Amino acid sequence: MNITRENSDEVNAIINLTVEKADYENTVAGKLKEYRQQASIPGFRPGKAPAGLIKKRYGTALMVEEVNKLISQELSKYLADEKLNILGEPLPNEEKQKSINWDTDEDFEFTFDIALAPEINVSLDKRSKFKYYNISVSDEMIDQQVESAVSQLGQNVPVDEAKDNSSVRGNFVQLDDEENEITDGVKPENVLLAVDMMKDEEIKKNFVGTKKGDIVIFDPVKAFEDRVEVGRMLNISKEEAEILNSNFKYTVTEILQFEKAELNEDLFKKLYGDDTEVKTVEDFRSRISGEIASNLVHSSDHKFAIDSRDTLVGKTNIVLPEAFLKRWLVAINKELTIEQIENDFDPFLKDLEWQLIKDFIIKENDLSVNNEEVDDFAKQMARAQYNQYGIYDIPDEQLDSFAKMIMEKPEETERIYKKLYEDKVISVVKEKVSLQKNEISQEEFNEMMK
Repeated sequence: MNITRENSDEVNAIINLTVEKADYENTVAGKLKEYRQQASIPGFRPGKAPAGLIKKRYGTALMVEEVNKLISQELSKYLADEKLNILGEPLPNEEKQKSINWDTDEDFEFTFDIALAPEINVSLDKRSKFKYYNISVSDEMIDQQVESAVSQLGQNVPVDEAKDNSSVRGNFVQLDDEENEITDGVKPENVLLAVDMMKDEEIKKNFVGTKKGDIVIFDPVKAFEDRVEVGRMLNISKEEAEILNSNFKYTVTEILQFEKAELNEDLFKKLYGDDTEVKTVEDFRSRISGEIASNLVHSSDHKFAIDSRDTLVGKTNIVLPEAFLKRWLVAINKELTIEQIENDFDPFLKDLEWQLIKDFIIKENDLSVNNEEVDDFAKQMARAQYNQYGIYDIPDEQLDSFAKMIMEKPEETERIYKKLYEDKVISVVKEKVSLQKNEISQEEFNEMMK
């Protein structure tokens, strides 16, 4: 076995690999012997077929298999021994590869193209100026959070008369065409209706001003224009709701008006616990301001990460073996056309350049991600998924179990490692460069992120 390398330029090289008969013949002979012992060929007792017949039938296929195995092993070993950082995988050289006759040749020469990762240097110091956008907390943002809190902790209270934003509770009775009660008709009780959700203005007007005991005759399908919702309201099947065409008598038994919670110490305790230091409206607004500012930091950091990537990719001037990379993408993506690869090639190059930059920063700063950090991040992911469904008080055992399920998926584990490494790279950039801080509004920030 002989391997040599010839560099074409800084990012392209050719590897020549020679496999001689001595490299594979003993292994192939051993496998042929095993085949002979196991072969069942008509006219011969098991294990007694002539060696020449076995070789004729299986020799070439076994030789090809062994030679290919040797190529894979020796190439991998060579790349590791030479400490070559390659992009993609070796590809057969389309011009210099000699033709091979597997039936007659005993020694074989193979020629491969490889792409070498370029040597890069990323300079990070205080002379480098990167913009960082601080999003200011406006009174309007605080007002919205205050409004959300008093609405969230508000409640429906009984009132004497319905308004256009009231809810009414009552009993339905289905009527026939003469507006007589249908004995075996639909008669759901204690049904709550939101007046402001009614689509038909005339029916809505009939409910405004009603009091306990009043009767309203109306068509619920016409009122709400949603047969699925009406089906749930009347507790009937989807099929029944689809053909429903009837007026109902609705007797009001209760009128409810939603009232927002009062801004007082009781509300603050409900939000933050009995031992909260929030005592006044000013304290509350200050607490909300801090919470909003803390959340906005994530948005600012996200923008900084995007800008840092673009800046570093733009200034590093990385030379890549583009022709090789296109060939490699075609080779590993059989389902994609050359046109599709061409269309997506620039974003692919940018991603690759950013990965090389990250690799340099990781190595230069000796960054690492440990198992504890990965576990913590998986728990954060699990908690976030529970929170999406309004579940916030999650037992530790349940959180640990969900996080473990996430980690059992290799693609999720890889995604977590990638995310944590990228966060650490951005932290290094943020620490080493000079930040030009700019105060902007949420609206201006949103416009920038479009």
